[in-house]
Amino acid sequence: MSETPPNESADFDTMARDIAEVPAVEVIVTVAVNLMSAAAVKLGLTEEGDQYKDLDEARKLVHALAGLLDAGATEISSFHAAPLRDGLKSLQLAFREASIVPDEPGQGPGEKYTGAVFG
Repeated sequence: MSETPPNESADFDTMARDIAEVPAVEVIVTVAVNLMSAAAVKLGLTEEGDQYKDLDEARKLVHALAGLLDAGATEISSFHAAPLRDGLKSLQLAFREASIVPDEPGQGPGEKYTGAVFG
């Protein structure tokens, strides 16, 4: 006897069918935008400001975003990649500005993938 109710199985099938119809480019861009949004919150760049600020969490999110863009840039075309790279650079600069002890050039979040970021 299965512990999963029948309707949950049907919901999963529906979700799988829905995601199967989404082009890979859209999935990559959506994930990138979600990472950017989360990083902005953790950097204190939202209306709430410092309420959710957590630079350790922001570092992880920015680094993951840079890795995704580095790996996926050739797959998503310049049309999608260019604005995402601009957003990434803005987040990297915001991180550098928010840090009490700034990282050395090339050592900031995501700079392993992008190279040193300067304002």
